[in-house]
Amino acid sequence: MSSHAVNQVVAHASRHIASAREMPAWLVSLVVHAALLLLLGSMVRVSIVEPEQSISSAIEDLPSAEYQFRDVTVQDLGSDSDVNLLTASKRTATQVAPDPQKKTERRLEERNLTVAVPQTDLVEKPNENEFADVVDSVGETVHTGGVAGAIDRLTLEIAASLKQRKTLVVWLFDASLSLKSRRKKIADRFANVYRQLGVISKDRQRYLKTAVVSYGRETRILTPKPVDDVSTLVEAVRNIKPDVSGTENVFTAVDTVTRKWKTYRTKMRRNIMVIIVTDERGDDDAGLEEVITRARRYGIRVYCVGNAAPFGRVKGKYRWKYADGTEEDLDVDQGPESILPERIRLAFWGPAPPELKRLTSGFGPYALTRLCAETGGIFLVAAEPPGGLRFDPTVMKAYHPDYRPKRLYQKSLTTNRARSALVQAAVLTAVDEIRMPQMTFPAETDNVLRRAATEAQKPMAVLGARLRTIYGVLQTGENDRAKLTSPRWRAGYDLAIGRVLATLVRAYGYNTILAEMKSSPRSFKKKGSNAWRLIPSRKITTGPSVKKYAKQASLYLNRVIDEHPGTPWARLAEQELSQPLGWDWRELTIARQQRRGSDGKRLLLAEDKKKKREMKRKAAARKRRRPKL
Repeated sequence: MSSHAVNQVVAHASRHIASAREMPAWLVSLVVHAALLLLLGSMVRVSIVEPEQSISSAIEDLPSAEYQFRDVTVQDLGSDSDVNLLTASKRTATQVAPDPQKKTERRLEERNLTVAVPQTDLVEKPNENEFADVVDSVGETVHTGGVAGAIDRLTLEIAASLKQRKTLVVWLFDASLSLKSRRKKIADRFANVYRQLGVISKDRQRYLKTAVVSYGRETRILTPKPVDDVSTLVEAVRNIKPDVSGTENVFTAVDTVTRKWKTYRTKMRRNIMVIIVTDERGDDDAGLEEVITRARRYGIRVYCVGNAAPFGRVKGKYRWKYADGTEEDLDVDQGPESILPERIRLAFWGPAPPELKRLTSGFGPYALTRLCAETGGIFLVAAEPPGGLRFDPTVMKAYHPDYRPKRLYQKSLTTNRARSALVQAAVLTAVDEIRMPQMTFPAETDNVLRRAATEAQKPMAVLGARLRTIYGVLQTGENDRAKLTSPRWRAGYDLAIGRVLATLVRAYGYNTILAEMKSSPRSFKKKGSNAWRLIPSRKITTGPSVKKYAKQASLYLNRVIDEHPGTPWARLAEQELSQPLGWDWRELTIARQQRRGSDGKRLLLAEDKKKKREMKRKAAARKRRRPKL
């Protein structure tokens, strides 16, 4: 409203007030206030009213394209791992979720912002389908059918790595005398390997660099700088100086090359593959975990061309040929396939197939296999115990050892008494293999028979005491046997307690039948018989407690055969059951061969003569200077 209009209203009101002076006071006041109200009501105020904000308890879904978690595919070929980076799952767990409002504001600000992106070299991704077979077996034991097959497989692994980026391959050769022939075979195949990789031509050589190192007691760098000339590599391998110390510090060697050439990974961004060539387990596995940690830190993959460990044994055999042409099986440290032995050492009563003494586990030795598995490599089995039984790798895959760190393995033993009992029993029998007692007894007279029986009972008393101790240990785990989920542990425990019970039954029967023969010697029924021999029998003549043991032994051993067919546990159970648990006598004639010594008087039985020849052979072997393998 204009000021002129306001003045008119006020003047008009004044005239009315003047004319109405004679009106009552209350009426005058009413008129004045009414006029003021009309005046204020005619005034207009312009204001902006914000809409009322409503609060809802519902959370609207964010756009799935931007905020949805996705599955992460990890590429396992080569050594394609960033150094010192968290995995996708760990990064997600340690980051705060983004604020949608701030993210929207930041996008608005960045619409007109231009960022200069630096130019970088593109790394060609490998064809996943082409190398799918390589990915499937990473970290496993692979049977290649020999050294040639192992090298062919490694060629595929190197090719897969080169598909990703430039690669450094470090060949780490065991310099022991026992590996001489294997080193020669690999040197012969080097040119073929590099020809298959397509890096013989000079324009491709820069993609693959190779170094050669040997180890024994010490580590020797044979190529101070990695090379790309194949002839240089072959010459380096052929000229490896044998190490005669008998010590193989393989894990120290792996750590040495990791420290020396880690810059090829961190600065040059190359893949690094370390390939160990050996036939033993290594003597310095105390530092295994530290070696694994450092290799993983730099994304270095470790492979091994080695021998399968003997089943549940530390010692394997190597056939050594002396200069005079004689050959001898020498002990080498090749096992076991597990952290601690999980198989009892117990000889069979009577003759057993020789191949049962050289059973293969089908897996590499624990420490080397764990190193390969933890770094993403593969243990390639190039050889197995000579003359031993082999088992289908596809069957044995379900019986793989525990490759966790030693501390976790030890902890698992404390959580299940059956596992703990099996390992304790294996340690008790690993000191010295239990020898079987005398089975043939000369009986020209009753007194000769009694003396022979008495002497035979002495070692049997010692054996019986040891068997009772071992059985007592295994018995402590029976209540936890049902809790074993691993088929390897179930087979191992059942075989151990079944074999110990079977041997214990035979030992009790042996002593009983000898005691009966001593008290009442039998008479021969055939003319010319002069000795007695104990033979297996299904008839058990000892007391009811021993018969109960026999029944339990049969139950455990048959369960091994039924539940674990095609495994070394089942084969050993079959051999144990192939001989009855009881004993009986058979008379026989031992040919007496007269042999006059210097005194011209002594007579020897044929068996004694044979034993003496064997003792002489062993004595002659001891005089030879055995090599340290």
